[in-house]
Amino acid sequence: MSGSIFLTVIGAAMLHAVWNAVVKGGDDKTLGIAAVVTGQAIFALLVIPFVPIPAWECWPWFVASIVLHIGYQFFLGSAYRAGDLTQVYPIARGVAPLIVATVSVVFLGVVLGTTELVAVAIIGAGIMSLSLVRQNDGLQNRGAAGLALVTGCFIAGYSLVDGLGARIAGTGVGFYAWSSFANTVVYLLIGMKLRPNLPRELRGMGRVILIGGGASFVAYAMVVNAFMHAPIALVTALRETSIIFALLIGVGFLGERLDLPKVVATMLTICGAALLRLSKT
Repeated sequence: MSGSIFLTVIGAAMLHAVWNAVVKGGDDKTLGIAAVVTGQAIFALLVIPFVPIPAWECWPWFVASIVLHIGYQFFLGSAYRAGDLTQVYPIARGVAPLIVATVSVVFLGVVLGTTELVAVAIIGAGIMSLSLVRQNDGLQNRGAAGLALVTGCFIAGYSLVDGLGARIAGTGVGFYAWSSFANTVVYLLIGMKLRPNLPRELRGMGRVILIGGGASFVAYAMVVNAFMHAPIALVTALRETSIIFALLIGVGFLGERLDLPKVVATMLTICGAALLRLSKT
C-alpha cells in the first residue's frame, strides 16, 4: 500500500474514532447516531456544489449504498442498546474487514498477496479480541453479539458497494456526498416515524451534529476516495484501526482503564497495520 493512501486512511481512522467518542460520551446513543447522521448531510450540502454529479451507471450502487448505510445505522443503535459498547463495537468493526477480504478474493477476483491476507486477518483478530477484555455483558449477551455481527455485515456490504460505486461514478467524494445526503433524508424520515420527537431532540445536539457529523463525513469521504486507488479489502482493514485511536481517546479523555489485554490487542492491530504498509499493493 502506498504511503499517501496509508496516511489518508490512518487519518480517516483517527476522525472515525473522534465521532465514535463523541457518541460514546452521550447518554442516548441512538440520538447521538441520529445527530451524527444529520451532521453528515450538512457537510454533504457544503461539498455537493464543488463535486461532479456521479455517472448515471453508478445509481444502482447509489441506492444499494443508502439501504446498507440505513441498515448499519439502525442495527448499530440496536446493538448499543442491547449490549456493552466496548464489546459490541469491536465485534462489528472486526468482522467487517474479514468479510470484505473474503468476498473480494472469492467472488470479485481480487488478488491479494500472502502478506496482505495475513495483515487483514491480524487486524480483524486484534480488533475482535478487544471484545474479550471484559468478561461481562456483551460476551454473554448472545443477542447483542448477534446484532453486532449483523452490523459488521452491513459495514462490509456498504464498504464493497461504496468502493465499487465510486469507481463507476468516477468521483469518490461526489459519490459519497450525494449518497450521504440521501441517506440522511431517508434515515430521518424513518427515525421520525419511530421517534416523533426526534426533530426537537436534535435541537440540543449541536455539538454532536457539527463535531461528530463533520468528523464522520470527512473520515468516510477520505475512505471512499482511497477505495478508488487501493483494494477495498485493504482500505477497509486499515480503516478499522480506528479502534486504536478510540481506545486512546477513551483512556486519555473518558477516564477508561488501560490494562494488559487492551495493550496486547492494540499491539496486534498495530502489527497488522504495519504489515499492510509494507505490502506492495
